[in-house]
Amino acid sequence: MPDLLIELLSEEIPARMQARARDDLKKLVTDGLVNAGLTYASAGAFSTPRRLTVTVEGLTAHSPTTREERKGPRLDAPDAALEGFLRSTGLTRDQLVARDDKKGQVWFATMEKPGRPAAEIVAEVLDATIRNFPWPKSMRWGNGALRWVRPLHSILCLLSDEAGSTVVPLTVDGIGAGNTTRGHRFLSPDAFAVSGFDDYAAKLRRAHVILDAAEREAAIRQHAANLAFARGWEIVPDEALLSEVAGLVEWPVPLMGVIEERFLDLPPEVLQTSMKEHQKFFSARNPRTGRIEGFVTVANIDTPDDGATILAGNQRVLAARLSDAAFFWQNDLREAKAGMGAWAEGLKSVTFHNKLGSQADRIARIAALAREIAPLVGADPYQAERAARLAKLDLRSAMVGEFPELQGTMGRYYALAAGEPDAVADAARDHYSPLGPSDAVPTAPVSVAVALADKIDTLTGFWAIDEKPTGSKDPFALRRAALGQLRLLITSRSRASFENIYNWSVDTYRRQFIGGYGEYLRDNVYDLFNSYRNLEDTLNHLEDEETEFSFLPSLLKEDDLKGVVSAERLMQTLADRAVIYKADEYLADLKDKFPDLLSFLHDRLKIYLRDQGIRHDIIDAVLAQPGNDDLVLVVNRATALNAMLQTDDGRNLTQGLKRAGNILAQAEDKDGVEYSFGADVKFAETDQERALFAALDTAEPAITAAIKAEDFPAAMSAIAALRAPIDAFFDTVQVNTDNQIVRRNRLNLLHRIRAAGQQIADFTRIEG
Repeated sequence: MPDLLIELLSEEIPARMQARARDDLKKLVTDGLVNAGLTYASAGAFSTPRRLTVTVEGLTAHSPTTREERKGPRLDAPDAALEGFLRSTGLTRDQLVARDDKKGQVWFATMEKPGRPAAEIVAEVLDATIRNFPWPKSMRWGNGALRWVRPLHSILCLLSDEAGSTVVPLTVDGIGAGNTTRGHRFLSPDAFAVSGFDDYAAKLRRAHVILDAAEREAAIRQHAANLAFARGWEIVPDEALLSEVAGLVEWPVPLMGVIEERFLDLPPEVLQTSMKEHQKFFSARNPRTGRIEGFVTVANIDTPDDGATILAGNQRVLAARLSDAAFFWQNDLREAKAGMGAWAEGLKSVTFHNKLGSQADRIARIAALAREIAPLVGADPYQAERAARLAKLDLRSAMVGEFPELQGTMGRYYALAAGEPDAVADAARDHYSPLGPSDAVPTAPVSVAVALADKIDTLTGFWAIDEKPTGSKDPFALRRAALGQLRLLITSRSRASFENIYNWSVDTYRRQFIGGYGEYLRDNVYDLFNSYRNLEDTLNHLEDEETEFSFLPSLLKEDDLKGVVSAERLMQTLADRAVIYKADEYLADLKDKFPDLLSFLHDRLKIYLRDQGIRHDIIDAVLAQPGNDDLVLVVNRATALNAMLQTDDGRNLTQGLKRAGNILAQAEDKDGVEYSFGADVKFAETDQERALFAALDTAEPAITAAIKAEDFPAAMSAIAALRAPIDAFFDTVQVNTDNQIVRRNRLNLLHRIRAAGQQIADFTRIEG
């Protein structure tokens, strides 16, 4: 069986595209080969800045001959049907065979497709792969017929076995396949021939190309660590940067540099971000001082001076970059020490959303909401409000303008410079978190209060303007905000009704609405009054015209026109009433949106709990209970119920509870009554009935007490004790007996069973 080697050599491929590209190339090639009838033992994909490579081992030499039999029309079918069948098969009438079928004789066609050599199939598959490759961005060059991420220079395509290697005959827009490639652009630029993958990889290494991206990453990591260790430093881990740099070089040569003393007082995050974003440097930290004091740059070439010239040039560029950062830092510090008033004023002109106001409006809402949330999470209300008012001011700083990824981080430094307490400063840094499922969750109470307020304000606002996620589209990251809110509540174990918090958030929007709409309304009412010059004409106009103010006359009362001091005063009164009227409409509209937002949060909670190993039906059973807007309560219930259902007693008890509920529901539906009162042990006829009465008498108060104390494991233990008596009851007792007194008593007993279960969950929703 031959092995296949493919290399596509081009100009430099952007580092961020390489991993996806090598996976796509492997998939497109192997899927194409398999669909054409070939099989293989294994496949691998590799990438460097200039090449994509795929190797396929154990490829079959030919595709098999296939034979397909297809049923056609009946013999007496119209000629048009037969002709269509012949066209679809590519056969002639004399090649068909008539056979008996259920509805008479039918034409059958037998088609044989001969196998093809692997080289022919590989050429066909690779041609289609190159022409249809799914680059996120691509370009044309030359005659413009072919698209590739960068100009494609050569195609290496070999089939090799024990007898030797063969070039697959293939030409794509004038680029013919061959058995040659090139090494490092500068160190080994000449072409050389290869005979197979092992020969290819070995010769590339001699030509200063490390083919495997993972190997390049490991080499950079190890060499950088050794350079840092020699100076008593350590490399700040950054896997994303490591992956990117490995995609920029074919022959990595790490070099260690030192940051000038004048820049060492810059915050370490500034140094790290500037070096990473501008120059792709790794930061080196001195563990004795905690400062970033050095860097590692990765060259793509060995030089006679061991990289001294490269390093000197990099240090000059770094000094210029850090000089800018130092300038921003000093200017920002002066503003921070002055109270950051200019930044707060500047945020009034920064739009958060055209329907939700400015960033300053948003900050005012978050501050008011954080103050309300603070007692729920054990935070000081004043500090929570103060932190919320400061948390986003760094958006106007020069440093965050240059490095947006430092928002929050710089906010902490500026808050400390302004003399704020650590809790307030930390909240400025932490209130954006968690940003994703793997991001750390803040635990400091003030940080939790501000982070919750930030996310809840976002959800409330975008629900208010009906900008909800649809399908895979979520332009305002509302799913992330919802998951972040859930993780904050769960991690801090903050017990709160989300409906109450939502109403607090709604109130912040209502207050801003009253202020903004009131100003707008009064201006327009006075404009109308001035246009018509008298009160009567103004009111007539409002009644006659279909405008956004046509509701105003309906707000006047009979006595309003009596003893009018002045028309202006009446118009003022009318405007004030209109503001309250519209604000109440706005409030009612926002409150109507709560169930939909809660359902959205429940969907996110299901995803979160499924990741914790809790089944969807268990979550649904808990969400069906009252109090499902207390999300921590839901998690506690679901966790305890899930643990109980892992036991035999729990699984069997569930079946008993579901059986009791089903029998009771059927009887209530048939009889048109509710069996919910009057079960009496004196009507029990069997020992099993009496035992169930006794078990319920013990379990019911225990369950109630445990639920009240929110000791859900204890509640599960109490209800699990019902498993044996319920099983015995159903094994020995006929509920729907002919004796109606006994039947009613037993149905009322089933109600007690169902009610006991419903204190914990809706067991009818649990599957199995």
